[in-house]
Amino acid sequence: MKGDGVRVAINLKSYTMNIQTLGLMAGMFFAGIGLGWSLHTQVPPENHIPARTAADYLHAVIEADRTFYTQHIVERMEAMLIVTASEDWVKEKTLPLPVQFLREASRSLRVRDTPFRYRLISPWPLNSQNTPVSDQEHQMLDQVVKFGEVVEGEIRADHKRYFQAIYPDRAVSRACVSCHNAHAESPKRDFKLNDVMGGLVIEVPLD
Repeated sequence: MKGDGVRVAINLKSYTMNIQTLGLMAGMFFAGIGLGWSLHTQVPPENHIPARTAADYLHAVIEADRTFYTQHIVERMEAMLIVTASEDWVKEKTLPLPVQFLREASRSLRVRDTPFRYRLISPWPLNSQNTPVSDQEHQMLDQVVKFGEVVEGEIRADHKRYFQAIYPDRAVSRACVSCHNAHAESPKRDFKLNDVMGGLVIEVPLD
């Protein structure tokens, strides 16, 4: 009977932590949406902030959310043996990997017709969706990986002009490094902490 009581207490604790985790994820997600919406609707036309400044603001929010999710949710939940993160997170009822967390948040923002876009790209993608989409983007990404600095330019997409900035995407946790180095489909398996693993592309409309 005492053992049953302990198990119930552990299960309740795990359930409570899962609810708290979902709350944190939702809070981070809606904070990102709020920033994007405010950039689009609350700045008077005559006082638009520079596109690079807007991209920097978005990058700061995206990276803060992803880093927090990786270090304080994924890694902590796995260390406490509560739930893991996996590629097939929907079917396996696990947490999404950090890259999937970012991709799903970006997709949700597109559904809501926000004015900016963002995505991850890499010279060594595990998923074909993370491959650069043009020769220009390939060249910009090569510079980002080589020098570890932001590279910016202008593109046209959907008959509109966009300011495009590609920020270095660094391995901020051991979970990122371990996943890429151990993945069966990985074309590169010698990543170390703080290595540039690719780029975070942020596009802000100019028209």
